[in-house]
Amino acid sequence: MIHKLPIYVSGEIVRGFGRGSKELGIPTANFSLDVVKSLPESLQTGVYYGWAKVNDSEVYKMVLSVGWNPFYNNKEKSLETHIMHKFDCDLYGRTLRICIVGYLRPEQNFKSLDDLIKAIKSDIEAAKTLLDEAENQKLQHAPFFSTKH
Repeated sequence: MIHKLPIYVSGEIVRGFGRGSKELGIPTANFSLDVVKSLPESLQTGVYYGWAKVNDSEVYKMVLSVGWNPFYNNKEKSLETHIMHKFDCDLYGRTLRICIVGYLRPEQNFKSLDDLIKAIKSDIEAAKTLLDEAENQKLQHAPFFSTKH
């Protein structure tokens, strides 16, 4: 059973495993373990799509991985957000606010790094299309993004 969406999450951007940009060419903004542990138990691991805002930036499309990242054998559950915008600065220490809008697919393992990258790129394209739907676009303007936390 998938937790009812949308879910709103906010927290400081912390250093992740250092592989999003380096190994995958797909930078991610990561939440602390405390934020990950605050997620509803019923939120299934997998790949989601939604909206993201860093500090006072615009609200951008994003894809999000929630889980253990089987390809990397993570010991801790993580929440890794790929924001579909190129930021010209380091985001560590800034506040990330996300709205998890929908579920794309379950978490899975991959035979190779190339297969993982292809899947992420496919997730990004699917998210772009889904977030263009009128119902999902409304959430880009949710009060959550305009209030101070």
